Amino acid sequence: MRSKWLKIGIVIELLVLPLCLFLAFRRVGQSLSVSVQKKDFIKWVDFNISYEALCAAYEYDVETYEEPVHVEWIPLLAYTAARTGGNFSKDTLSLMKDTKEKLCAKEVTIENLTKDLKYYNYYLEAYDAVLHNYVGEYTDPKNTTTSKAYGLKVFSPIAKGFAYSDYDDFGSSRSYGYSRPHLGHDMMGLIGTPIIAVEGGTVEALGWNQYGGWRIGIRSDDTRRYYYYAHLRQNRPYAEGLKEGDRVESGDVIGYMGHTGYSTKENVNNIDSVHLHFGIQLIFDESQKDGNGEIWIDCYNLTRFLSRHRSEVVRDDATKEWRRN
Repeated sequence: MRSKWLKIGIVIELLVLPLCLFLAFRRVGQSLSVSVQKKDFIKWVDFNISYEALCAAYEYDVETYEEPVHVEWIPLLAYTAARTGGNFSKDTLSLMKDTKEKLCAKEVTIENLTKDLKYYNYYLEAYDAVLHNYVGEYTDPKNTTTSKAYGLKVFSPIAKGFAYSDYDDFGSSRSYGYSRPHLGHDMMGLIGTPIIAVEGGTVEALGWNQYGGWRIGIRSDDTRRYYYYAHLRQNRPYAEGLKEGDRVESGDVIGYMGHTGYSTKENVNNIDSVHLHFGIQLIFDESQKDGNGEIWIDCYNLTRFLSRHRSEVVRDDATKEWRRN
């Protein structure tokens, strides 16, 4: 009898062991697969394109839009970065101009120019993550009967007609709560200055944050950009009726400048200077949304560039609210 049960036990082991091994290797395989997948996206971006290079590339894009060869600004910027190691000194403007002229003359193609450049694809993906859908066809909201225009579709975060001052403060130190670098761009102005949605998207965050005070977080439609607007006005920080989950359009008024924040208690003005903290986070994988993998870019030159396109707003005297004109 004992021999019989021993044989049965051996048979069960022979049947179960392969199944256990299969499940174990499957879990390991899944873990390795996830690990490989997590490695297959960009981990960091140094967005250091100069203001002059942004302007030049944009002008080339617009002026060649209806030409036989359309010189698109993102591939041109990526090619330039791949040639210079991401260095956008004044000398790169000559390289960009020469490249544009050769492309328009059909002496070369962007594909031929970039096929052997090691880091071109990296810069192309990184810059597209920042500038995607910034330039293209759009309908003028004031004149919908005309054909579509082509140019900037996004706006400065500060409304037209409202003064502000700024400088490149990305990476400067901050000490409230803990020592850390400043991962955004401060734009100093007056209390109540209307704050504008740079591009269309969905409101993902709205409310109090002890570091940012009253703040708004908006996710772009392609999900790769998260716009952060902080230190909004005390008592009435947001455009009337704005709430999480709302859809906003590029150029809409979303809130008002203030100096709230640096407090665990809500609605407190603990920031010395009235300003908008404006930040852009890049998200290539959802694991980068929060935590140690966050990618925030220096957007000083980008805000300088966007200042050429500021949303016109009008005030409703009855509600004292501002809205896009």
